[in-house]
Amino acid sequence: MKKLKLGFPKGSLQDATVELFRKAGTKISVSSRSYYPISDDDELEIMLVRSQETAKYVQDGFFDAGLTGFDWICESGAKVKEVCELNYAKSGFRSVKWVLAVPEDSKIKSIKDLEGKRVATELVNYTKRYFAKNKIKANIEFSWGATEAKAGRLVDAIVELTETGSSLRANKLRVIDEMFSSTTRFITNDKALNDSWKKEKIENVAMLLKGALATEGMVGLKMNVPLEFLKKIMVVLPAHKKPTISQLSDSKWVALEIIIEEQTVKKIIPALKRSGATDIIEYPLNKIIY
Repeated sequence: MKKLKLGFPKGSLQDATVELFRKAGTKISVSSRSYYPISDDDELEIMLVRSQETAKYVQDGFFDAGLTGFDWICESGAKVKEVCELNYAKSGFRSVKWVLAVPEDSKIKSIKDLEGKRVATELVNYTKRYFAKNKIKANIEFSWGATEAKAGRLVDAIVELTETGSSLRANKLRVIDEMFSSTTRFITNDKALNDSWKKEKIENVAMLLKGALATEGMVGLKMNVPLEFLKKIMVVLPAHKKPTISQLSDSKWVALEIIIEEQTVKKIIPALKRSGATDIIEYPLNKIIY
């Protein structure tokens, strides 16, 4: 059987990616003792790998495709092909940011004040390029971890990844510059794209993953409506939404179905009921393929 070798993120993105694949229709089981997850898709051969390394391994052909952050693609300088952007992170459906931060009581106000200073980060290569672009000479050193604790004690500033900013605030750090935002990317290489089977498989996986992400914050809503009340129901529904309307066996009734924001549903269900809708059902969505 043909297999697509997939680099799967180990670490902060792991659980969110397992859940995304589940919604996309692929169940993945990860054991704490193995780097080789089990999947109900026999055409996938999956290996856990750190996001920092994924792009290089995809570039060199060890994986046909992989998921990693745009930040680590930039950091590694790997030459890969981006299949699609997937806007999710460890704890939400949002981008993450790499920021330049200093202690709250630091006299440093901007990157210009870091001339000749020490800066710790895991994103060394990108940070060096960023400082060079701003014509600032500083000592950029690799941080093996606990980077936030080093600011003001071991180094003058840090460049760190943040999703909500809570960890920075907890460590009494102040952001002086937002360097760039990053999202998860599904990537591949030329060799895989030149294989017609792998290319189609990659495209199929990408389509389903994007479809799963498209359901975030959305639900399905269906109901039965007497024809005489249909215009009233249409007024209640958001104007930019066009429902599917189907004739029921009773010619005086129709079935109406719509995909809508979950936050909107709780506001309009009472109004739909008062306007004549019956048998109203709200249901979760796994995928929306546009």
